[in-house]
Amino acid sequence: MAVESFTQPDTDLVPRQSSRRSHTVYVALQKQIVLGALEPDAVLLELDLAQRFQCSQGTVREALMQLAEEGLVIRLPHRGTHVAPCKTADARALIGIRLHIECDYLDRVIENADRDLLADLHDRLNAMRNAARDGDEYLLSLHDRAFHARLFSSADLPVVAPILARCLIHNHRFKILNSKPNRELEETAERHVPIIQSLEQGDLDGLTKLLGHHISTIVDFGPDLTTARSK
Repeated sequence: MAVESFTQPDTDLVPRQSSRRSHTVYVALQKQIVLGALEPDAVLLELDLAQRFQCSQGTVREALMQLAEEGLVIRLPHRGTHVAPCKTADARALIGIRLHIECDYLDRVIENADRDLLADLHDRLNAMRNAARDGDEYLLSLHDRAFHARLFSSADLPVVAPILARCLIHNHRFKILNSKPNRELEETAERHVPIIQSLEQGDLDGLTKLLGHHISTIVDFGPDLTTARSK
């Protein structure tokens, strides 16, 4: 069986909460789930994963626990672990939560915005552009999520930030699994330009509208997933 490989930039960009080896497995599995290489409801066996990554089952178990905390896998007693589903109803609910988190506290973001924040956002934008030009959708997703997390960090609501992080990863997974093929990745990166411009101008109303539309139309820039609710 082939040994799984992963790139160092991926592991460096995702915050590490465990041993280096477990983190590497966790990031590799997260990437496969987000990109759809591991499909919804796929069964994940610790022994098989340990062989793939040439590590202990304990290392795999630690990585799976982190994925479970993100909601990307579901672990059930005596039933094992499987990849979480990716349903429209969940996507709508998470987008609604994300809208409230990111848009309701923009007055705090603008109030606390400084040169460091703007510089960081420009850096993330350029990183997204580079990933898009390289056709690296997962790396683009990492920098995209980091852009929004950094923007929200200026609201100074650290207890809320992990909730936003969970919304972001599931929003991106839903987008990747449900968007049309051959999506323009560079256009995805450029969608962030007016957000930065509005922030630089201190335009609260404009920023609120821009960010709200940006979040609501995450899947191929439409449809607006917040306009209807599935049963």
